[in-house]
Amino acid sequence: MPIKSFRGKIASGGIDQVSLHTNTGSTGYKITKLEMMAENYANATEVVLKIYSVPQTTATNTIDFNDQTLLAVCFLDNPTAAHNYPIGPSVVFDNMIINQDVFITAIDNSGSSRDSNYYIEMEQIKLDLNENTVATLKDIRNEKLTLP
Repeated sequence: MPIKSFRGKIASGGIDQVSLHTNTGSTGYKITKLEMMAENYANATEVVLKIYSVPQTTATNTIDFNDQTLLAVCFLDNPTAAHNYPIGPSVVFDNMIINQDVFITAIDNSGSSRDSNYYIEMEQIKLDLNENTVATLKDIRNEKLTLP
């Protein structure tokens, strides 16, 4: 299947939306690659970037693998002399096939509030009617309901 790539720059505390939806919902996507790079490595950077299947209102540094709407997480630590425990980028994926938009959040915990660049590759999958229905129902089930 074809691979689609998406890239962008996100501010610390920012939320980006990647448009994947179609009118029929017959095209699905599975995340195959996620990479992240700080905009500027002059200072310490400690960024948590997450991809969700539902809209987010805030970016947080909390990682909760029990959250069924969390699709992927990337952590980037750029140490300095005073901060010398190097941690390479860590990425965790959920193998879920999605046919709706995804939402990216990022937050820099180092206090420098650096912007981050991201690169995502997704495998494009043609969904039959049953797969389309299942993907759409999963998306509806995971929506966070707000009561009046």
